[in-house]
Amino acid sequence: MNEFYDTIRSHSEAGVVIISLAIMLLCGFLMTRITKKLKLPNVTAYIIVGIIIGPFALNLIDGDVKSAMGFITDIALAFIAFSVGEFFKLSTLRKNGSKVIVITLFEALVASLLIFIIMYFACGLDLGFSLVLAALASATAPASTIMTIRQTKAKGDYVDTLLQVVALDDVVSLIAYSVAIALALAVNPNNETKLTAGTVIFPILKNLLSILIGFGFGFLLKLFLKKRNTDNRLIISIALLLAFCGISTALDASPLLGCMIMGATYINITDDEKLFKQLNYFSPPILLLFFVYSGMNFDLNALVSTDNSLGSIPLIWIGVIYFFVRIVGKYLGAFVGCLITKKPIRTRNFLGLALIPQAGVAIGLAALGARTLGGEIGSDLQTIILASSVLYEMIGPACAKLGLYLSKSYANTLEEKVSVDITPEKSNLDLLIERINLIQEEIQKDKEAIDPDEEAFDEAIRIQDKALTLEENGGMKHD
Repeated sequence: MNEFYDTIRSHSEAGVVIISLAIMLLCGFLMTRITKKLKLPNVTAYIIVGIIIGPFALNLIDGDVKSAMGFITDIALAFIAFSVGEFFKLSTLRKNGSKVIVITLFEALVASLLIFIIMYFACGLDLGFSLVLAALASATAPASTIMTIRQTKAKGDYVDTLLQVVALDDVVSLIAYSVAIALALAVNPNNETKLTAGTVIFPILKNLLSILIGFGFGFLLKLFLKKRNTDNRLIISIALLLAFCGISTALDASPLLGCMIMGATYINITDDEKLFKQLNYFSPPILLLFFVYSGMNFDLNALVSTDNSLGSIPLIWIGVIYFFVRIVGKYLGAFVGCLITKKPIRTRNFLGLALIPQAGVAIGLAALGARTLGGEIGSDLQTIILASSVLYEMIGPACAKLGLYLSKSYANTLEEKVSVDITPEKSNLDLLIERINLIQEEIQKDKEAIDPDEEAFDEAIRIQDKALTLEENGGMKHD
């Protein structure tokens, strides 16, 4: 493939980029045909494809293209975070806000506490390293969870709680990381990076500034979209999301918090759900590239290497311990949080299953931690998080789908979608006939049903066609 790309590059540099992106998109789609047969979410397919076509396996993607694709993470996180903001309506938060905060604190901090205890006391690792790794354990990846919910069209208390917990979870993670990295530097005086007020305050200030800018962009979005046709609404929305990504990158801050606030601000001041649906219909190719790219970054050589700065325990065993202990912590924390807030039993028992994925935020913070800690210990931190994130994203979506199914948030069969009232007056034949009639009604509904995201996108096309027709006939112009 290197010779092939060199040949293409001699004629056109753009051709190398276009072919690489085409391979990523096509392979990602083809793998979903396989995972669909196995009842696995699309996200799992994308991660697996990234590993297969990445440098460790087939190496089908040009190295220069891969190195230059880091921006796709920020863009994908921006779309994800903005869509999460839709679920932060003040009316909903007033009803469940305190419960969600309690659940989030328990599931995030229990996972962090267990990781710290195991890594520092049981494994005997460096105190600073254990603190930072524990803070990163609290992060959860919203992307795979949201894509799984969209794919299954799940709904109900379980889904509402899950989306709000996942969104708030990353707020806790960013705060925990800021505290942990400061403590790590304080307890490691020989580290090249010295502890200063800036190392503690600046990360917090940057995230607060990102939140404030997110508020401003939410109001700006409303102003720009006023009386615009739907086609231009998409253009303006994407432009503002990309602009916010650029600002976040310049601040060296994650776009997650700010874009989430941007989406929450917009939905609360406009109550415009259609924009979110239109963006959801537009975003799948971007999310596909993001997950494939994450899989391509899997570096098994670094993981299996015995040369690390963490002592006698091989890096791979630390990764394995981190992988399983975090899962236990997430499930246990979510269970206890739901128990305290008296959530329904199905939400309580299965919420932890959907909190396993970990990718974008944790990977970004690990990269920042590697730069701050420096040396081999920083490199080892990044290797563990990246390798475990790939594994989490492979099993996480499947676990999230299992949690959605066990909580009855969606159904696989028509029989599960319909229910009949069983009374002594009804014979078995009556119940059978009633169930058949209900199933026939559901079949007709499924035939006539249109995906809400697709319907919103179709509406955009109809409005644009109408506007163009008016212009051609000399009528009133709309933009």
